[in-house]
Amino acid sequence: MKKIGLFLSLALFVLFIFTGCASQKEQLIKQGASPAYAQGFEDGCHSGKKAGGSWFDSFKKNTHLFNTNPDYKQGWIDGYNECEKQQEALERQNRNAIEQQKLMEQKRHDKWMEKKDNDYLKGIDTRGLEKLEKK
Repeated sequence: MKKIGLFLSLALFVLFIFTGCASQKEQLIKQGASPAYAQGFEDGCHSGKKAGGSWFDSFKKNTHLFNTNPDYKQGWIDGYNECEKQQEALERQNRNAIEQQKLMEQKRHDKWMEKKDNDYLKGIDTRGLEKLEKK
């Protein structure tokens, strides 16, 4: 049952990603999910994104429905799990992009420093230094 719910939520999630401007909840309902499941998924998704590091989402859970309505509860759990993974992947991608930018900047700086060092040594006879390096 849990695998079916996860598969259903993943399939529905992929479908609503590629749809127009309709809300996540509306798309889930159009795909056959119950209104309670769709609301739970939407609330769980906001909560999962928050847990995954989003600054723009907040924790949302209707505790009464979560405790009394199995569709809302399953939707909330599915939405939470899916959106937390998605947000964590986005955060990881952002961290990697920042690290790549830092590396590129360091390479540019190193290249500039090498050129600067070579400019200082222009016209200076450094042949004697080669003997020192071999020792």
